[in-house]
Amino acid sequence: MARTIDHDRLFKELLTVFFGDFLRLFVPDAAELVDQDSFEFLDKELFTDVTSGERWEVDIVVKGLLRGESACFLIHVENQSDRKAKFAERMFLYGARLYEKHRLPVFPVALLSYDTPRNPEPSVFEFRFGNFTPLRYEFQVIQLNRLNWRDFIDTPNPVASALMAKMAIAPEDRVAVKFECLRLLATLKLDPARMRLISGFIDTYLPLAEVELIIFNEKVATLEPETKEAVMQLTTSWKEEGRQEGLQQGLQQGLQQGQLEGEARLVIRLLYRRFGASVDAEVSRIKGLSIDLLELLGDDLLDFTQFKDLTDWLDAKTG
Repeated sequence: MARTIDHDRLFKELLTVFFGDFLRLFVPDAAELVDQDSFEFLDKELFTDVTSGERWEVDIVVKGLLRGESACFLIHVENQSDRKAKFAERMFLYGARLYEKHRLPVFPVALLSYDTPRNPEPSVFEFRFGNFTPLRYEFQVIQLNRLNWRDFIDTPNPVASALMAKMAIAPEDRVAVKFECLRLLATLKLDPARMRLISGFIDTYLPLAEVELIIFNEKVATLEPETKEAVMQLTTSWKEEGRQEGLQQGLQQGLQQGQLEGEARLVIRLLYRRFGASVDAEVSRIKGLSIDLLELLGDDLLDFTQFKDLTDWLDAKTG
């Protein structure tokens, strides 16, 4: 049974922890003017439409000092693929009701995270009578499925590392995107808790199939030692936290289903890609390993530089 993803929780957690980085990435003009130490996350805002009784929820409201004056940032996250109607009108009403409550300038941002459709959403709500426009309400739209992940791979920002996993990705680029997400994350030198938050976000939205894992492992092996170690620590943390997707997906699923042979095949395929026919001599020993040792070998083989490393490992583990 597929795991249900709590999209709201994942995005709110990401944006709350990294709100300043979110502004620097997508709203740089405002980020330059706001006092980053002044952020105050307001209680969840609930509004009631008096005509229909519908309850509308604003995702994140942050109060801060903009040019020394109090202002509110309204970040609405929309992740439903079937998008609700009248998007621009709803953005206006969110902002208007927030202004009515706090009487502060409102900077509105819509973060759209659904995969489809990809047609652009409006960023303006207005009334127009001929040449007269009595109301024009503008807001910023960040539509992830219209952004190119390649534009962010050299952006030293933790939010970029996370949200690349939700941008426009061709099927053949899935491995490359996950690799770049984690490579970028590994260079940011965040504390362990923040590293796990982002790596978990990436792993949730960009799980790899077994054949993709093989290519991913090979790409990780090409990294310089410090970055490779950081990436491997991240992928190991997924396994420790019991995740069923990500780098260890094939091995973890095998463990759950009791498919020892499937795990052995995965590790053997990785070894053949690295050392070629020399692996023939050790296939029987690899197939005889326990599930735990196969998992360990799947991790350790990325550090092997010659076939002798494999034989030494097997000698040490099997006696």
